[in-house]
Amino acid sequence: MIAALQNQILALLDQHRTMSLATLRPDGWPQATTVGFAHDGLTLYFLCGPNSQKAINLARDDRVSLTIDHDTPDVMKITGLSMAAHARRVVDRAEAEKALRLLMERYPEQHSLPGPMPKSEELAIFSVKPEVISVLDYSKGFGHTDLLSC
Repeated sequence: MIAALQNQILALLDQHRTMSLATLRPDGWPQATTVGFAHDGLTLYFLCGPNSQKAINLARDDRVSLTIDHDTPDVMKITGLSMAAHARRVVDRAEAEKALRLLMERYPEQHSLPGPMPKSEELAIFSVKPEVISVLDYSKGFGHTDLLSC
C-alpha cells in the first residue's frame, strides 16, 4: 500500500510543474503564491527572490502548506497533492547546483536563470521536505484522501 501510494505521489509530481505554496506572514495570516518546482523523489525545489515575501516568511518560520493539482471539468476526476512541509534555504553548493539542474530540466524553455551557482543576492533556492502528504483522488469517492506520513 505505501509503495503504491508513493508511486502515485511521484507520478503526480512528474505531471505538474507548478504548486501553490502557503507561508506564514508575521501577522499569522497565511500567504499563498504559485511557484514552479522540480523534485528529487519527495524533495521539492523552488526559486524566489532573496528579498521576496516568501523568503522573508520562511526565514522566520519554515512551515509551509502546498497543493499540486490541475483543473478538470469533472469534479469526480480531481486528483492532486496537499503537503505539510518544512522549507529551508539551500546553502550547500552541490545541492544548489542539483536543484538548478533539476529546474532547468523541468523548464527547458527557460534560459534566463543565473548559473551554475547564482549569488545569494540574485536568487534564493529552497528545498521542501514533506512531513505529511495527502493524496486526493475523487475517482475513489467524493473527497477521497489517502495520507502518507514521511
